[in-house]
Amino acid sequence: MAIGFMQGRLSPLIDGKIQCFPWPYWQQEFSIAQEIGFSLMEWTLDQERWEENPLLTVSGQAEIKALSVSHNVQVGSLTGDCFMQVPFYKTQGIQQQALLDQIHTILDACAQLSINFIVLPLVDNGSLTSAKEQETLIEHLLPFSSRLVDANQKIIFESDFSPERLLQLIQEFPPESFGINYDVGNSAALGFNANHEISSYGHRIDNVHIKDRVKGGGTVPLGQGDADFLLVFDTLKTVGYQGHYILQTARASEGEHESVLCQYRDFVKHYCATT
Repeated sequence: MAIGFMQGRLSPLIDGKIQCFPWPYWQQEFSIAQEIGFSLMEWTLDQERWEENPLLTVSGQAEIKALSVSHNVQVGSLTGDCFMQVPFYKTQGIQQQALLDQIHTILDACAQLSINFIVLPLVDNGSLTSAKEQETLIEHLLPFSSRLVDANQKIIFESDFSPERLLQLIQEFPPESFGINYDVGNSAALGFNANHEISSYGHRIDNVHIKDRVKGGGTVPLGQGDADFLLVFDTLKTVGYQGHYILQTARASEGEHESVLCQYRDFVKHYCATT
């Protein structure tokens, strides 16, 4: 078991956003993570200025590698908020091709940094709202399969689908190159039963986002929402999940980012030890 954090959770909020790439602070998050005992980070990538993100530049990649080694903090996964902000399956023609080319570029960059899991969020603006969008998603992502296998990578979907629909969707994709990112808080907000979800498609879960949400509402501190963490961790254990847990948690209200993140880590450790 490895508990990591979503990039930006150790930085001040930017423009009041709960999550975005922390441009002024991204380097210092490596040293802060080391100081408080974290060795795993999930990168974030927004559509705005995506080509300038250090993940996508030669000099940036070199700096990421150096920081990772010197502070013993691995970047094991990427949340592609860019894919959600401008989904290729909701576009056509030249714009769609440009977005597909962008995926290739991002996968290449992730390969340079040995980032194995690329989260593609099918939620919010990226939610699949029609059969046509789903068909387009499947049609254009399946050809990525062989290159994903060659690079030891997976595209993993975070979805707002019911367990039955998500199982049907993931069965369209080969397990060696595509999987599921399970988000505890999002499922709680949607009113899903964790045992039903994880028992349905747990064998395809490759990454878990930890947060808490009120049913029908937003993100709250762990334990203050409707997520049944005991059931979540017990069911994940039952299906044999051995992947990462990424803290995509509520932000500190008074800027105590380090201490709050450590509290959340202890919260997860408690439930992992209990089940």
